[in-house]
Amino acid sequence: MVKTDRQVNYLAPFVTLVILFFFVGFLTTANGQFQGPLKTVFLSEAGELKNTFATLISFVWFLAYPLTGGIGASWVTKYGYKRTLLQALVVLMVGLLVFWLSAVFTTAFPDAKFTVASAKVPWGFVVFLIGSYVVGAAATILQVVINPYLTACDVKNTQPVQRLNIGGSANSLGTTLAPFFVTGIVFGGLSVEDLEIGQIQTSFLVLTLVFFVVALILSKMRLPDIAGTKAGAGEKLEKSVWSFSHLTLGIVAIFFYVGVEVCVGQNINLYAMELEKSGRVFSFFGSDSLTIFGINFAIPALMATLYWGGMLVGRLISSSMRSVSPRVQLGVAAVFAAVSTVLAIVFDNPWFLVIVGFFHSVMWGSIFTLSVNKLGKYTSMASGVFMIGVIGGSLLPLLQGVFADAMGGVWRMTWTVVIVGELYILYYALSGSKVRQSAE
Repeated sequence: MVKTDRQVNYLAPFVTLVILFFFVGFLTTANGQFQGPLKTVFLSEAGELKNTFATLISFVWFLAYPLTGGIGASWVTKYGYKRTLLQALVVLMVGLLVFWLSAVFTTAFPDAKFTVASAKVPWGFVVFLIGSYVVGAAATILQVVINPYLTACDVKNTQPVQRLNIGGSANSLGTTLAPFFVTGIVFGGLSVEDLEIGQIQTSFLVLTLVFFVVALILSKMRLPDIAGTKAGAGEKLEKSVWSFSHLTLGIVAIFFYVGVEVCVGQNINLYAMELEKSGRVFSFFGSDSLTIFGINFAIPALMATLYWGGMLVGRLISSSMRSVSPRVQLGVAAVFAAVSTVLAIVFDNPWFLVIVGFFHSVMWGSIFTLSVNKLGKYTSMASGVFMIGVIGGSLLPLLQGVFADAMGGVWRMTWTVVIVGELYILYYALSGSKVRQSAE
């Protein structure tokens, strides 16, 4: 960072982007939470393809990452960080209005359906999928700005990976609150059987208004660009961003990280449910559920909740680590995550997978920080191509599910997929992240 940048007070921009990171996590999890309710309100006539269509909601969201990351990077180069954020928020509001339109269309034209095999699917569901992709694209572009900005902005007494972990803590808080928003506010706490499509209309209009206010406030704030982190408008970069091996290998690392994070977060409950049916699930005091703050949690659901909660705790702790390098944090986390997964397989016990969430907490921040290290004006472009790796969140859980079906519905050995991912992340921490070619 050049000397003039050190004279800028980045505290206010830093706090602003941390808040936006909260919204990214909130929207990502909220989108996934719609799978269950919308399977009821949209896909009641989808028959055996009901689950396949429901999972398309998350699939199209993650598909936006590799397809729109480059757009976000080019916007940063052309318009700067602040204007790109504002444009991303506009895209986000458009996506939320498409969500609203899907409900309006389905309510107005309940018989507008198409048939795939034996499944009857409302065209309104297709509109919702379009909205999911658009909101996912907005979240992608927001991250293209947020990640490099948090890494490069100089806030006193912090290091880059620490700032990313603070942002990650806000992101995790968003993922924690989103399920309560979907079930408690959007659908009013009703049981799945009582849900109606019209209930999502008002909620999406309110969310659109909220983000309009956020965009209005952001437009009035000063969000200075950071010199040396992006090419100037019209400037042609001399090298391909893929020529930096620590970035290329980092994209592979983020592919495995997001993949194994979602594998455990989404599939641990399926593993626990399989064991529960056979009477082998490890429960609390002989009970198959636990009551916390008056809320009754089934053990499989509790495991997933504690996994994501472990990520929040881990990020809060790592955000205070000023002297521990991202390479050390990543290497140690990968070792313990792999060991915990091995123990889950050896003892056929999903509780060991719950622990993995704590170790996954530092991986995004560490991998991104190491991937863009010493990239200079290539940083913003690198942030765009970095998003390609997020597609692992779609592919690896799908691979694990296919593996489970091939094993007769038994999940135990499918966790080797996670072990392979953790071992690659360990390789990246030890060797792949070394800077062999610098842009500075």
